[in-house]
Amino acid sequence: MLTRNCLSLLLWVLFDGGLLTPLQPQPQQTLATEPRENVIHLPGRRSHFQRVKRGWVWNQFFVLEEYMGSEPQYVGKLHSDLDKGEGTVKYTLSGDGAGTVFTIDETTGDIHAIRSLDREEKPFYTLRAQAVDIETRKPLEPESEFIIKVQDINDNEPKFLDGPYIASVPEMSPVGAYVLQVKATDADDPTYGNSARVVYSILQGQPYFSIDPKTGVIRTALPNMDREVKEQYQVLIQAKDMGGQLGGLAGTTIVNITLTDVNDNPPRFPKSIFHLKVPESSPIGSAIGRIRAVDPDFGQNAEIEYSVVPGDGGNLFDIVTDENTQEGVLKLKKPLDFETKKAYTFKVEASNLHLDDRFHSAGPFKDTATVKISVLDVDEPPVFSKPLYTMEVYEDTPVGTIIGAVTAQDLDVGSSAVRYFIDWKSDGDSYFTIDATEGTIATSELLDRESTAQYNFSIIASKVSNPLLTSRVNILINVLDVNEFPPEISVPYETAVCENAKPGQIIQIVSAADRDLSPAGQQFSFKLSPEAAIKPNFTVRDFRNNTAGIETRRNGYSRRQQELYFLPVVIEDSSYPVQSSTNTMTIRVCRCDSDGTILSCNVEAIFLPVGLSTGALIAILLCIVILLAIVVLYVALRRQKKKDTLMTSKEDIRDNVIHYDDEGGGEEDTQAFDIGALRNPKVIEDNKIRRDIKPDSLCLPRQRPPVEDNADIRDFINQRLQENDVDPTAPPYDSLATYAYEGDGSVADSLSSIESLTMEADQDYTYLTDWGPHFKVLADMFGEEESYNTDKVT
Repeated sequence: MLTRNCLSLLLWVLFDGGLLTPLQPQPQQTLATEPRENVIHLPGRRSHFQRVKRGWVWNQFFVLEEYMGSEPQYVGKLHSDLDKGEGTVKYTLSGDGAGTVFTIDETTGDIHAIRSLDREEKPFYTLRAQAVDIETRKPLEPESEFIIKVQDINDNEPKFLDGPYIASVPEMSPVGAYVLQVKATDADDPTYGNSARVVYSILQGQPYFSIDPKTGVIRTALPNMDREVKEQYQVLIQAKDMGGQLGGLAGTTIVNITLTDVNDNPPRFPKSIFHLKVPESSPIGSAIGRIRAVDPDFGQNAEIEYSVVPGDGGNLFDIVTDENTQEGVLKLKKPLDFETKKAYTFKVEASNLHLDDRFHSAGPFKDTATVKISVLDVDEPPVFSKPLYTMEVYEDTPVGTIIGAVTAQDLDVGSSAVRYFIDWKSDGDSYFTIDATEGTIATSELLDRESTAQYNFSIIASKVSNPLLTSRVNILINVLDVNEFPPEISVPYETAVCENAKPGQIIQIVSAADRDLSPAGQQFSFKLSPEAAIKPNFTVRDFRNNTAGIETRRNGYSRRQQELYFLPVVIEDSSYPVQSSTNTMTIRVCRCDSDGTILSCNVEAIFLPVGLSTGALIAILLCIVILLAIVVLYVALRRQKKKDTLMTSKEDIRDNVIHYDDEGGGEEDTQAFDIGALRNPKVIEDNKIRRDIKPDSLCLPRQRPPVEDNADIRDFINQRLQENDVDPTAPPYDSLATYAYEGDGSVADSLSSIESLTMEADQDYTYLTDWGPHFKVLADMFGEEESYNTDKVT
């Protein structure tokens, strides 16, 4: 085999004469003459005048990959025309793999591969050859380049790089429906032979699927494959090189194919009749049973909608779908009563929500079933005839009076007697009692509407046969009003009448109030009491609108003759029985101006005219306060003019008082207060001495001569000191005596009470009468005080 390959790849280079021509890469050609061996001739030099005979030129060798022989693999031979076989030419090799992969015989030019080569690792090697004179070491030929290509053999099987594969196809798909395309890769040389030509086939998975041998496209091979019959398929795919011929290498992969669901199956009830038993005590909206239709489809294709077919049970029952289990949950819309009806029969329909148009021809995708419900009898509590009882009773009704009754019945087949009792949690005060057998309600205490107008409590009814079964009802009792309270004046009034009032004047409007619950249209009447109707000073005018006015009957009233009048007013209501009361009103005589404004009502003057608002009252009082403040300020200013103005600041008249609490060494422990503040600011400060004992003669430092204008101050202080020194009532301890300097020339004279020759009673306030009518009250008050003092003196 090796010899045949070498002969088929023999390269001939023909030379004419001894002329060497450069070896250049030429396209590979087929040898026309019989090849002797795989030889590359290196071009040599010839004389310029010799004719060159051109021959075949080769520049590449071939070596078989994966060579496993014991001897190095012969590749080819290098030869130069200058080599006469005398051993004077040396051949050298350089380039890819020279010395490691390929070796050359320096004398003969034979090239060998010294190790096995892999085309998939490196497909070719580029080398350079040269002939050198052994003696001179000079090149006999130009360096020439050639290629050694690794010839491919089928040593790699096809591989599925993306396997294993996962694919899906809808169930019931037609034949030839696309599923998936697989691809195998062969590392062999695709340009040489059939080593890399791959053919696909199915080893496992027939007859359900087929594969295209060239493209690797997998398609369905059977019609109407049903997911509900078989959902998962495992297909084994083979890829074989050499075009699938015998001796080729093969690789396999697995394709997992899943049939996806389509809605090709309608829901079906497993049985045609469902029997359910429901207690009659089941509450409205509760689940009373479940039924289920079976749909072999999956996911949304298996979603079922349930409905009650209109008929016997459409008004009492309803059905909804449980999204988790796809069951139909029956629910109660109205209460059941075993005594009224013991059984119900109706139909239920189940249908798919998501339909597939391709399968409409298969028939309706729904199914129906019959539901039979048997109502079970339950021992139930008594039932009251009304959900709420409302009763009325008059207040002060005698104890034990029956005001109403409640009724409860046992509706079960074997009816039982009923007992009644009051729920004391709701009626803790026990105002009512109930007859346990008859259910009549009576009062147990006197009722007062003004205290409690309504009572709300519960009554419980229980069965004698089963006391644990009870029912409850609310009782609402309204207490009706009885006219037991007479009407009265709504608010106390302080009524005033002017001294100059005229007959027929309304001086006060009064209204009435009744503690009873006055019915609509309640009317109050007003009149004078019979004893006051004889020669009345005032009368009552009834306005017939539940108000009345106090009217004058005289021409003027004298406060000196009578200050207060008491007017008894009789008020009656219109309820039954009629209640009346006498209300005494106090009328005070006041002095008013010409406009009817009240000026005074004796010492406790009333300044609020009848009908005056609160804002007007505040304004009047504020004006009076301002006027009084002006008067006081005026008097204070007149008195202030008598004081001396030499004191220039508040600090000039302050007293320096030292307070101590320890007993220590007595009064010599400290000095007394500083009276320098009493001096005129122009006077120089003097040394401080004690004031509560007579000072000893001291050698005082020389003082500067006093300034002029301080003689009156010195005299004043000396006089006060002498008075205090001789005063037997002066305290023996430290005390404060203030000698205020008032100066001279005050218009108001001295305001001090010291040496005052006049008393406050001697003051003359007659000038207040000249201030006008607004100060008349003040003038009267001081005039009265002056008169009082005069009387007292006399």
